[in-house]
Amino acid sequence: MENKLITVTSPLLPNLDEFNEMLKQIWESKWITNNGSFHRQLEKELTAYLRVPFISLFTNGTLPLITALQALRITGEVITTPYSFVATTHALWWNGIKPVFVDVDPATGNLDPDKIEAAITPRTTAIMPVHVYGNPCDTKRIQEIADKYGLKIIYDAAHAFGVEVNGESLLNAGDLSTLSFHATKVFNTIEGGALVMRDEQTKKRIDYLKNFGFINEVTVVGPGINSKMDEMRSAYGLLNLKQADAAIEARHQVAIKYREALRNVEGITFFDDMPGVKHNYSYFPIFIDTEKYGMTRDELYFKMKEQNVLGRRYFYPLISTFSTYRGLESAAPENLPNAHKMADQVICLPMHHALNEEDIKRILELIIE
Repeated sequence: MENKLITVTSPLLPNLDEFNEMLKQIWESKWITNNGSFHRQLEKELTAYLRVPFISLFTNGTLPLITALQALRITGEVITTPYSFVATTHALWWNGIKPVFVDVDPATGNLDPDKIEAAITPRTTAIMPVHVYGNPCDTKRIQEIADKYGLKIIYDAAHAFGVEVNGESLLNAGDLSTLSFHATKVFNTIEGGALVMRDEQTKKRIDYLKNFGFINEVTVVGPGINSKMDEMRSAYGLLNLKQADAAIEARHQVAIKYREALRNVEGITFFDDMPGVKHNYSYFPIFIDTEKYGMTRDELYFKMKEQNVLGRRYFYPLISTFSTYRGLESAAPENLPNAHKMADQVICLPMHHALNEEDIKRILELIIE
C-alpha cells in the first residue's frame, strides 16, 4: 500500500469491549449526565494523574476558557497571543473582553514575557498565555509581571496535558488552567475539556457556573451556562486514561526519529526537548526556511498532500489576521513579526501513537528529498 493515507493525528480509542461493559452500567443506572459516578471518578483520577489540587470537567475545551473568564470576573482588556487556535481569542470576545495581542518568543512559540509590560494599560485585567505545542510558558516571569500590576493569569493549556516542569505539574501555574480533551489531543474524551483550580471554593463556583448557576433545586447563584460532561464520555475518558502513558511514549519515539533524521537538513528547524520538562509530544512542528530549503512551506505542504501525507499548518493564519480581530491596534503585523514568521513557516508533521516505522520512513523521505 504505497500511498495509504497518513493523517496528521489519530484518536486514542479505548477497548470497545471494555467500553461496552461500562455503557451497560450506565444503561442500568439510567444516570447519563449531571455529575454521575463515572464523571466523579474521572475527576478524581485526573486530579491524581495530573497532580493538581482540583479539576472540573467540561463538555469541550472552549467552554472552560469562557467559564474561567466569568469565574474570575475578568473585564476590559486581556493580553494574549495571536499564535494559537482561534478558541483562545474567541473566549475573550464572547465575554465582551478586548484581546490585546503580544508577539511570541521564536524559541518556544509562546507569549514573549519581554513584550507583555508594554501592552499593559489601565484597562488590562488579565493575561491569557498559551503553552503552544505543550512547550511551557515562562510562568515565573509572567507571574512576576501579573503580581506587579495586579493581574489574573488564565493559562490555555489545551496542549499541555501531563506536562511537568522540574517534577511539578505545569497546570498549577497561574490562577486557572484550561484543558482540551478533543479527539485530536494526547488524551481525549471524544469532545471534552477541564478547568484546573487551586482551591475548593473556586471549584465550587466553577461547578455552579457550568450547571446554569444552580446550587440546589431552587437557588441560582449566578448566570451559569450548561457545559457539563456526560457519563458516556466520562467512561470513555476513564478507559483512555489507562493508556495515556503508553500513547505519550509512542509519540516520544516518533519525535526521536523525526529529530534524528531532520537534524542536519538544511532549511528545517524544530523544537528540542526543554531542560527539566516532561513533554507530552502532542505535536511535531517543523519550520521551513525557503532560501535554505529551496522550497516554500506551502510547496512542501501541498507536495506532502499529493503523496497522501497530511501535515497541518498549525497555526496559520494568525488569529490577529481574521476579520473579527484584524482591525485591533495590537493586530498590526509590525507588532507581531515573530508570530507572522512562525505562521508562514510551520508544518506540523503527523504525530500520534499509531504511526509505524513504514509511515515515519515515508514522511521523512518526502521531506528530505
